[in-house]
Amino acid sequence: MAVLELANVSRHFGAIQAVNDISLTIEPGEVVGLMGDNGAGKSTLVKMIAGNFRPSEGVMRMDGQELILNRPVDARRHGIEIVHQDLALCDNLTAAANVFLGRELRRGVWPLRILDYAAMYRRAGQIFAELKSETRPRDLVKQMSGGQRQAVAIARTRLSDARLVLMDEPTAAISVRQVAEVLNLIRHLRDQGIAVVLISHRMPDVFTVADRVIVMRRGRKVADKAIKASSPEEVTGLITGAIEQAA
Repeated sequence: MAVLELANVSRHFGAIQAVNDISLTIEPGEVVGLMGDNGAGKSTLVKMIAGNFRPSEGVMRMDGQELILNRPVDARRHGIEIVHQDLALCDNLTAAANVFLGRELRRGVWPLRILDYAAMYRRAGQIFAELKSETRPRDLVKQMSGGQRQAVAIARTRLSDARLVLMDEPTAAISVRQVAEVLNLIRHLRDQGIAVVLISHRMPDVFTVADRVIVMRRGRKVADKAIKASSPEEVTGLITGAIEQAA
């Protein structure tokens, strides 16, 4: 059964139709590339899935049941996590502290409960090992590479047993070596049965790691097909409007 299903979902802001009649499904352990030019509606679509916006029309379903999200915490409760482009990390804290930020582990009996740093370091280390990342729990974020920072942000999604991870431009402005590291992190999520939506402008990344590509233009879905059945040239044509609709 699909992790997430959107049926004829639209979102408008007054007279502006940001997303228009989108239907799609996302399966467990599937990496879906979401592509489109600026203003195509990608961000609005992702924000609906992440609980920032309610659809104006249409229905979202998870496991066949209607999914109603009023705020991001509702999405997280259903196993939907988002890794923002800016990552929202605290540079002055360790990797483990960032992983558990807002969800710190404590020990002792109230009112003498204190932070359990040992448990957080141990669990963060386990998550980094699962992700095959070289990031170490005690390392300060400000001393990390772009790839290691992505590993910290992705590790946070593993605390809540995420079923769907939305990744917003994870390979923007990082080196070629770090891009390879981030793509490997995405593969490890997929191998654990977690679905990933990769929002990206980088064609090579999508065609390297995604199973399927969805292209949006002017709020509409103009392609939804297996990577093996498409090509960078076709996707470029769809994004620019040179091709109206995928074959």
